[in-house]
Amino acid sequence: MRMMRIALLSGALLSAMAVAVTHGSSAATDDLKAMERQYWQAWDKGPDAAAPLYAKEADLVFYDVEPVKYVGWSAYKAGVPSVMAKFERVSFALNDDVRATTRNGMAWTSATVEANGVLKGGTAVHVTIRHTAIWEKRAGSWQIVHEHASIPSALPTPAP
Repeated sequence: MRMMRIALLSGALLSAMAVAVTHGSSAATDDLKAMERQYWQAWDKGPDAAAPLYAKEADLVFYDVEPVKYVGWSAYKAGVPSVMAKFERVSFALNDDVRATTRNGMAWTSATVEANGVLKGGTAVHVTIRHTAIWEKRAGSWQIVHEHASIPSALPTPAP
């Protein structure tokens, strides 16, 4: 009986937490959805255009498609051009699945993005990127304090 009460209480608590987390100000979530669009438009132009969206502390971690990890905005800004240099051209198109959640001056966004480009040498590239960003409200504007961008694995299907 005691275990049943604990299970019911835990379920009620988890339900209440889910409601609290998913209910942010609709204006704030709309702003963040717009920020996600602005983010990808900025990256079409490169790190200088994206820089205003990022917090600049040296210990912040940003996971990207390649290499795996950058620590601090300075490392991110310095590293991305070597990845972008592999392309003759690349562009990003945000899909319509953007989600934003706000809570106590923090927020997170998630979305998928279509990346289309041509590598130097002429090979066409198309990948779907998964993107999650953690935003913090600082001096009236949202800044990214952590992000994770990845592409689905290309592991082969196991033999039956």
